Amino acid sequence: MTTLTERAGTSPVAQVAPPTLFGPLNPPFASYIGRRVWVIGASYGIGEAIARDLMSRGARVALSARKAELLEKLAADNTQALVLPLDVTDHASLVAAAERLNARWGGADLVLIVAGTHTEMRAQDWDLAQARRLLEVNLHGVLNCVDVALPLIQRAGPGAGIGIVSSVAGYVGLPKALIYGPSKAALINFAECLHGDLRPQGQAVYLVNPGFVDTPLTQKNDFSMPALLSANDAARITLDEIAAGRFEIHYPKRFTRWLKLLRILPYRFQLWAVRKVTGQ
Repeated sequence: MTTLTERAGTSPVAQVAPPTLFGPLNPPFASYIGRRVWVIGASYGIGEAIARDLMSRGARVALSARKAELLEKLAADNTQALVLPLDVTDHASLVAAAERLNARWGGADLVLIVAGTHTEMRAQDWDLAQARRLLEVNLHGVLNCVDVALPLIQRAGPGAGIGIVSSVAGYVGLPKALIYGPSKAALINFAECLHGDLRPQGQAVYLVNPGFVDTPLTQKNDFSMPALLSANDAARITLDEIAAGRFEIHYPKRFTRWLKLLRILPYRFQLWAVRKVTGQ
């Protein structure tokens, strides 16, 4: 792994103020113009919307997902876009993509890990193989991404960062989320720990916890989704709050704040409220 002291020959980077109690939790990412951003999970949904928004803001965007044809279509009208097909569960494909990106750009200012999947499961329908498959994408896949992202942002220096998309399903135990919820809860804790390690050396970690966003995955839901956001709105909020130096980015707040309140309640009230609201 390349350390900050091993960046000989790279262009100089701006120094970032150390963290303070009341300052921004991350170095503000003030402008996307010309910045090198790798979006992993860019083929549809929030990832695709983020990639489009980044390109409209003048960023150089590397696009990754399994389906190369969707990435090529997304990149068609942008000469700055770099298509890097991969599978997050295949570490070798991530290493190859990171090597290509590094050869072209010499690092990345921001790596956004949006890849993930959703499978409903309850104890009555327990399926160990399915549970492991979901964890392989949502948890182990993210760890694979971070493994190749860390050297890239360390090469870029202070001010560079990693964004991890988790979910408000990681706040509390919810019906039909027997494995999905724990996979997202693990990412929340992982991002908190990662922030503690990277922020003191001037680098950023952004934790994105969406509520319900209109994507191909949520369109499969057979229940009412309160405060449903469009993917374009989710992308705009995510990038605006990264620019402001937020650590946790959650939306829509009229929904997510209620879940954050549930998270701190004693279990007697939390579990009762979940049953009452969901009817499960």
